[in-house]
Amino acid sequence: MQSSQITSAQIRAARGALGWSVQELGIRTEVSPATIKRYELASGVPRSRKGHLVSIRTAFEKAGIIFIGAPDDDPGIRIRTEV
Repeated sequence: MQSSQITSAQIRAARGALGWSVQELGIRTEVSPATIKRYELASGVPRSRKGHLVSIRTAFEKAGIIFIGAPDDDPGIRIRTEV
């Protein structure tokens, strides 16, 4: 299984790439907007409980975001495009 660890910068970048508001991401993941904002303000991989990072990562991946790198080695995103 792929790691669920994503960085705060990847969360911000993925949300921005998709044009999603914090509220929209919250609805799609059932994670409160306050928690998402806290994750986005964190440094590196946010501290998380209850599988929130897994839910966030899964929602982004379903929308076409590919997470690249590792949290400590050039983390980023790629947007999947249909050919």
